Amino acid sequence: MRAVDCDADEIAAWLRLLETPQVGRESARRLLAAFGSPQAVLAASEARRKEVVGSVAAHALSQAGDGHDALLALTLAWLAQTDGPPRHLVALGDPDYPAALLETADPPLLLYAIGSVELLRGESLAIVGSRNPTPQGRENAQAFAAELGRAGLTIVSGLALGIDGAAHAGALDTAASTIAVVGTGLDRVYPKRHLALARRIADNGLIVSEYSLGTPPLAPNFPLRDRIIAGLSRGTLVVEAALQSGSLITARLAVEGGREVFAIPGSIHAPQSKGCHALIKQGAKLVESARDILEELSWPGLEETPTAPTQREPAAAHPIVEAMGYEPISLDELVRRTGWSAAELNVRLLELELGGVVARLPGQCFQRIGQG
Repeated sequence: MRAVDCDADEIAAWLRLLETPQVGRESARRLLAAFGSPQAVLAASEARRKEVVGSVAAHALSQAGDGHDALLALTLAWLAQTDGPPRHLVALGDPDYPAALLETADPPLLLYAIGSVELLRGESLAIVGSRNPTPQGRENAQAFAAELGRAGLTIVSGLALGIDGAAHAGALDTAASTIAVVGTGLDRVYPKRHLALARRIADNGLIVSEYSLGTPPLAPNFPLRDRIIAGLSRGTLVVEAALQSGSLITARLAVEGGREVFAIPGSIHAPQSKGCHALIKQGAKLVESARDILEELSWPGLEETPTAPTQREPAAAHPIVEAMGYEPISLDELVRRTGWSAAELNVRLLELELGGVVARLPGQCFQRIGQG
């Protein structure tokens, strides 16, 4: 249902079906299977609906809820806006509905979308990870997204802080496509720090949600949206994740859906690497470059396409960088390893930081970036 040809009665029926509190996703799916469309569900007698979903849900659909008219008016006005990227409602059964989601156990029945809805029909790969990544993790997310995007994959992520945002930015910076799957209504941006990024995605990619307009950022909604991230994608790459990270939910859903799972290894001492290491132990493919993923996907044209390095080529050896290794290190430890004074190290570290070779971390710690 596009803004130019949306049917108000059809939209009203979808909202009645999906926003009635007593009717869950599974009940709505059974009703659609039985009656064919939301309009037919509402037109059926309560007795007929009761045969499919029971008395409570059947009766609840007999009349619209208190907020129905206001939500319908808000949705129609949102669809009718002509300034900015196009807005869409994509319902199960529509031509634009992604075939990949139809193969999942719990496909969303209705998607709200802003941007290029045709991206839903393309080949995608999800990139997810920690909201508090290391500098190296952030760079890895951007670099992998850029290279995979250049190869022709649409990058899917969740617009969260950290790895998600880096993956979206990496795709956009190389003019590749990206889809953000969010856990709020599309009239809200969460987190607010990603307002500018969300606008870039809407202008150059696509933002989708299964939640109606006005839905705030409720904690239970984010694990549910993870099934859409995994379901849209041929595989999921976990860049960095702690053992309790929500990214592992996306990875599990990908496995359950028969999709590939990839993980980037990291330091055995870093909490942000523990989740990736656990996935690798469970059978996820360890990847060191975007080419590893493309080969696993049997990506067409790979043999003819030279692969750019996913990370920067190593910089000329610098004694401080060599002393740092690849894990975060304190200034005191660098003093011990190099024998230099703290004052001299601070000067050299600032030079390396300005050169993009070293990142400064909280607590007077530092970490090399890339392979420099």
